[in-house]
Amino acid sequence: MSAPVHLDSVDLRILELLRADGRRTVRDIARLVRLSPAPVRRRIARLEESGVITGYTVTTDQAKLGQGLQAVTELRFTGDTDIHDIVEFASTLPEVDEVLTLTGDVDALVRLHVDSVDDLQKVVNRLRRKGAGVLQTKTLIVIDSWQRGTPVP
Repeated sequence: MSAPVHLDSVDLRILELLRADGRRTVRDIARLVRLSPAPVRRRIARLEESGVITGYTVTTDQAKLGQGLQAVTELRFTGDTDIHDIVEFASTLPEVDEVLTLTGDVDALVRLHVDSVDDLQKVVNRLRRKGAGVLQTKTLIVIDSWQRGTPVP
């Protein structure tokens, strides 16, 4: 784990603005943090170079892409299971959006998008088969979701 990077309130505000809209212009950010564009550009470059900003992404409406069902599957492993192997396998499944490894009763959460309940069952079965070390799964279907930086529906 890398050492934390010192960020002041302006850096934190820049990050907040970019999280809300990664395509926001430097000029707009500069106006909102009350600096000129040049120092904002330098700050963003420093945040990128230090690894605080790791990339830019786009959010999508999965239903409009034909993947209308979002689910979260809890995975519990046997004690000798190498969690990295499960994460590596899960990352090869196109339906998997994210894998979180955890402490506590649940060893991992897998967030995924599929077209139907049948497709969901197939993905969960693939996760189970891959890991002889997968003891138990529990799948929850998402009814609705919200992410920070997006308007509340």
